[in-house]
Amino acid sequence: MTDTRFSLADRRILVPGGTRGIGRAISVHFARAGASVVAGYVRDDDAAASLAEEVRNERHPIELCRGDLTTDAGLARMIDAAGQQVSALVYCAATGIHRPVADLTLRHWDFTFALNLRAFFSLVNGVLPLLTEGSTIVGVSSQGAVQALPMYGLVGATKAGLESLCRQLAVELAPRGIRVNVLSPGNVLTAAWDTFPDKEARLAEAIRRSPQQRLTNVEEIATAAQFLCCDASAGINGHTLVVDGGQRVRG
Repeated sequence: MTDTRFSLADRRILVPGGTRGIGRAISVHFARAGASVVAGYVRDDDAAASLAEEVRNERHPIELCRGDLTTDAGLARMIDAAGQQVSALVYCAATGIHRPVADLTLRHWDFTFALNLRAFFSLVNGVLPLLTEGSTIVGVSSQGAVQALPMYGLVGATKAGLESLCRQLAVELAPRGIRVNVLSPGNVLTAAWDTFPDKEARLAEAIRRSPQQRLTNVEEIATAAQFLCCDASAGINGHTLVVDGGQRVRG
């Protein structure tokens, strides 16, 4: 007998940042698990078109929502695309400036916090009336939320803020039957790594430090996201699920 607790059938799930990297893998995985997915993006139309083409002939095609969540218009567009009811919000949208802290400016601060944290806060408040008992919110974080990483000061600060906000929401929304958790991936090879000037050295070090002697892959992250959004994880709330192959065990 199939265990339906892991199913995402007939669920409507918003995935801001859902057309590239980890977000794309989550969008595809969720659609193939039976969910109705709305994948948000800002400006990369080619990536969005590629995503739509990948699942075009499948039962649950992915809807695309183009909009900048740091603007009122972009937020309104995503909330409107959500429809009448939302089963889950998986916040994958993120940006950042990778420089030493001493080389960063307040402009960099505002740019990074606007999408990584403020937009998450605004979107949660915007879709809250659409969330019902059994709905879930998942914030996608990173290792930099809890560890100091080279040239990751601003992004790490936003991810730490995201994790803290998710804990607060987990307590406040629990009486309404809404769960809030954090998914914290390990080192996953996506195009986002191209923004790091020391990409090759850092990836090699990540593999060396991993007990599994490899990077985490996007499908492993997507499967963990499915778990946090399905009924099988009904008892998990206010938790940060680390999927890194055990790398953080070594500190």
